[in-house]
Amino acid sequence: MTHLTRRVFLAAGGASGLMLAACGNGVGNANGATIDGRVDSTLSFMQSRYPTSADLMGKSTGMLVMPLITEAGLGIGGAYGRGALRVGGQTVDYYSAATVSTGLQIGAQQYSHVLFFMTEDALADFRRSDGWVAGANVTYAVRDTADNLTAETLTSRSPVIALVFAQAGLRVGATLEGTKYTRIIP
Repeated sequence: MTHLTRRVFLAAGGASGLMLAACGNGVGNANGATIDGRVDSTLSFMQSRYPTSADLMGKSTGMLVMPLITEAGLGIGGAYGRGALRVGGQTVDYYSAATVSTGLQIGAQQYSHVLFFMTEDALADFRRSDGWVAGANVTYAVRDTADNLTAETLTSRSPVIALVFAQAGLRVGATLEGTKYTRIIP
């Protein structure tokens, strides 16, 4: 029976951290103008790739746009990125997204995602929290390789709808479950 020591655990975590840093997710570029530029670019890409996302944008009370999440794992994994909360088309706050995972995993991927807050209550709950964690209350608009949003998604009564897109890398099927969003000051 193999017994994992604290050193092995820390070494694996450090290796995953180095893999994340090597993926160029802009961790060192936290200023607001840089994040806003990336958010604008991400929204433009989303609208060109998923034209019906404009309906979600129009119906939502706010959107958390995460332009680039970098996820890597080698036994112990993690993901990190920064983005902006937009209400009425304007940035109102900046957030980081972080996830830690363990288990049989190896590889890296990068992706973008947007959380659409479909009710005032969902948006208010998100903004009031010290660290909101995505879980079962998030409905996914697009999984993996789907090409368009469905009418079911657009009429969903879910308070939060996630659109995950632009996946690239060695891991497939990004999920936001367990991702913690924390307000930051760029």
